[in-house]
Amino acid sequence: MKEYILLFRHENVNGKVSPEQMQQWMQQQMDWVNSIVAQNKFVSGTGLLFDDAKVVDFQKTVTNGPFGDIKETLGGFIIVKAESADEAAGFAKGAPILQGEGNTVEVRQILTH
Repeated sequence: MKEYILLFRHENVNGKVSPEQMQQWMQQQMDWVNSIVAQNKFVSGTGLLFDDAKVVDFQKTVTNGPFGDIKETLGGFIIVKAESADEAAGFAKGAPILQGEGNTVEVRQILTH
């Protein structure tokens, strides 16, 4: 069985959400992850904080980020076990992040040695 990373990309991360909305989204995310855990396909994962984020470019310039000229940011990831990229994409289709217009889940196989 292969491992795949599901990368959560958010648009409009500067938009403010209420604590109630954030709690609702977190519950939906936990329910979705638990459905993958129940299938014994979850490996690991976490959200990524925006506080103290930095971007280092090719000239080794460090800027506060990730909000420069980009329109989306990486909000977190999970790693799943799957027989194929199609199976991993099937998990991604259930991700609550996809409720936000412009949000995406990128599915990539993890290189193992």
